[in-house]
Amino acid sequence: MKKLGFGMMRLPLTNKEDPKSVDLAMVCQMVDTFLDRGFSYFDTAYFYHGAQSEIVVREALVKRHPRDRFVLASKLPISFLQKEGDQERIFSEQCEKCGVEFFDYYLLHNLNTQHYAIAQKFDSFAYVSRLKKEGRVKHMGFSFHDTADVLDRILNDHPEVDFVQLQLNYLDWEHDTIQSRLCYETCLKHGKPVIVMEPVKGGTLARVPARVEKMFKTARPEMSVASWAVRFAAHQKSVFMVLSGMSDMEQLLDNLSYMDCPEPLSHTELAMLEDAVRIIYEDIAVACTACRYCVEGCPKQIAIPEYFALYNTEMHDRGKDFSTQQVYYENLTETHGKASDCIRCRKCEKSCPQHIRIVEALKKVAQTFED
Repeated sequence: MKKLGFGMMRLPLTNKEDPKSVDLAMVCQMVDTFLDRGFSYFDTAYFYHGAQSEIVVREALVKRHPRDRFVLASKLPISFLQKEGDQERIFSEQCEKCGVEFFDYYLLHNLNTQHYAIAQKFDSFAYVSRLKKEGRVKHMGFSFHDTADVLDRILNDHPEVDFVQLQLNYLDWEHDTIQSRLCYETCLKHGKPVIVMEPVKGGTLARVPARVEKMFKTARPEMSVASWAVRFAAHQKSVFMVLSGMSDMEQLLDNLSYMDCPEPLSHTELAMLEDAVRIIYEDIAVACTACRYCVEGCPKQIAIPEYFALYNTEMHDRGKDFSTQQVYYENLTETHGKASDCIRCRKCEKSCPQHIRIVEALKKVAQTFED
């Protein structure tokens, strides 16, 4: 199986303000191209694209291609579990939405300290193990967003899992909170192969500061900026799949061009990435990946990822004669809560895989665009 997976969470849209408005015709073209080039792994989840991603998988992939031509992964939304029977109900719904009788890879979604307690309460590992024995799941694992000591505890408690899905990229490799390297090494310690998510950190590592882009282009003019991030993830020996959420055909073709047979990074290239990390951290304001976990349940319906994207651009463009970010911010506040509407309930912070201090960051957004 080739090492690039199609992440179905940042699909092309017909309306950029509506995550449910997936451009199905374009997704069909992208899926066909992906398969025709010999790639086969697709990753979806229960609530991606406003709970539409699994339906898109059915329409663009499952209905149009033989089942033995692709590998499909989905995830059990641990945060949605409230009562006995929810797991079977959700799994059955996912099979129906995707139009399949089994998943090749099935994950407990977004485990951290809080969600692990829910998974233990509902005996979720045993439930997925039963699905595996029944043939409704081929490989069981979990996606993870927490520190390495929590990961070590989970793997000690549940050695039965087949794999772990980690956020791993060169910017988070030595991050004190995300701990990409330490989590990766914990998987090595337990002998668990790794699937990588967020290799480009939600697009952050495709839009690097000019100094970093120049450095990359001087060294490898034929390579895109994003390729450095994806290749870094693929470079790790125990990584067997790197997921990329591709939003258009251009991104897809770029990824396919170098992931058909990815070459390892040289010592010189790894050293360049260390320099890039230092420069990027000097430039970035809020390290948001736009995963949208934070918007679920926000009592004020604040467009948190969109506001952070505007804020990052505003900080990057500071000093320029004209900025359009204010206009876009005001447009969004017509249908969403303002940043200043935040009531500090911190539901968003509990859900944030990047451990961003969202409440404090929203204050800065409000000061920038509302004062």
